[in-house]
Amino acid sequence: MKKSFGEKFKSLFAKKDKINEEFYEDLTDILVEGDIGAKASFEIVDELEKICKQEKITTQEEILQKLKQLLLQNVYSIDLQPTKDKQNVWMVLGVNGVGKTTTVGKLAGKLKDQGKKVVLGAADTFRAAASEQLTEWANRAGVDIIYGGEGADPAAVVFDAVAAAKARKADVLLIDTAGRLHTKTNLMKELEKINNISSREYPEAKKLNLIVLDASIGQNSIAQVKAFKDSVNIDGIILTKLDGTAKGGVVYPIINELKVPIIFTGFGEGVDDLAVFDPESFVVALILVAQN
Repeated sequence: MKKSFGEKFKSLFAKKDKINEEFYEDLTDILVEGDIGAKASFEIVDELEKICKQEKITTQEEILQKLKQLLLQNVYSIDLQPTKDKQNVWMVLGVNGVGKTTTVGKLAGKLKDQGKKVVLGAADTFRAAASEQLTEWANRAGVDIIYGGEGADPAAVVFDAVAAAKARKADVLLIDTAGRLHTKTNLMKELEKINNISSREYPEAKKLNLIVLDASIGQNSIAQVKAFKDSVNIDGIILTKLDGTAKGGVVYPIINELKVPIIFTGFGEGVDDLAVFDPESFVVALILVAQN
């Protein structure tokens, strides 16, 4: 198992008896290896070194505190809530295997707990048993679901789901889409079609596209977001498998290079295992082991 940021920080301080240029070089390497990105890593460490020299900081606790402050300056989130007094369409997309259907189920439960009326659109008609899986989530959350048979036209399912959401005056229509490799042009065209139908048939609704990413794949997730952004607008990110990964630093290039906020983080398989992304808690968790 790869070491977390905190474990690497702890090892760094354990083997360095003084803070010097070699220490800062090793710290930069840790940040780069954690997928913060070379540019951001150099900038953060250069600023840390400057502050520590100016303020004559030498203790591990003080350095970690300053590092925490610098990391927080580079990460942010937004509070995503359904627009009040207006219907909402949230389409969830991403590549195969990142947990889109599970995430849609968790979102449905979270929104229902907030008193929202939710309709699910099962537009993943490609994967065997995807509709059945989403139906289980719908039953667990106590929300309505619209689906077609396996192999049905996803655009037709979205068309029907929009009609149902309108008729039932749903606060939020959640659309689950099939996993698609971002390199497959025909599948990305299909996604554009689904996106266009929901926009055309539901122009009065507030529309958001949310992409689910697997934190453990690190920098590869950047390429995924860029490819999807070429086909549809991306309004926010749901990051899964963030706990315990040495690749958690990918949060930084996602936010700063792509200019797309992280909205939720997913963990576990329970309906409640979806949390609003909290930058401060995230940064504290990154360096927590080093302070113990």
